Amino acid sequence: MNRDRRTAIFSRLRELNPKPTTELEYSSPFELLVAVVLSAQATDVSVNKATRKLFPIANTPAAIAALGVEGLTPFIQTIGLFNAKAKNVVALCEQLLALHGGAVPADRAALEALPGVGRKTANVVLNTAFGQPTIAVDTHIFRVSNRTGIAPGKNVDTVEARLNRVVPAEFKQDCHHWLILHGRYVCTARNPKCTECPIADLCEWKERPALAARK
Repeated sequence: MNRDRRTAIFSRLRELNPKPTTELEYSSPFELLVAVVLSAQATDVSVNKATRKLFPIANTPAAIAALGVEGLTPFIQTIGLFNAKAKNVVALCEQLLALHGGAVPADRAALEALPGVGRKTANVVLNTAFGQPTIAVDTHIFRVSNRTGIAPGKNVDTVEARLNRVVPAEFKQDCHHWLILHGRYVCTARNPKCTECPIADLCEWKERPALAARK
């Protein structure tokens, strides 16, 4: 895919959604960090249901650390892998208090050093909480990048590197959100909605139904 076509794709996505953002509910960088950690292999809907109960009770590193694993678990037990996530969230809270004065660092290395925080989580926090033009590649973005031809790659690291290389600078800040929402609601894993796709005429998916091609 050439630069002009990528520019056209992102221009159209921007026109449809000028200010995209995460569907996770949060009111601070710390709440976002916890929500993203909890969202691994879980839906944003399930995480929001849990944090709506948790955050009014405990929404700071000190408050969640005080809850401890046993106190935190009942709030998140409806989320997949809740036992491991409870341990990681309490541990990262303790580390934030010990090393960062309770503040979420706006630094990749410091974020990735926190328990339960990998590259994807760090990218989301850096982008959404701190306005850095990072691109977090999840299963939706991996699928959309490969299927459309925007940035094909065999693994998430390759796709992330290629997106960083080929996405025009003016779109990088919001690229992550446009692609994840497109993958979640239009370019779905099963039965993609090609006939409803706003970028169908720009897509390079060889298996795309001919009906979706626009004249």
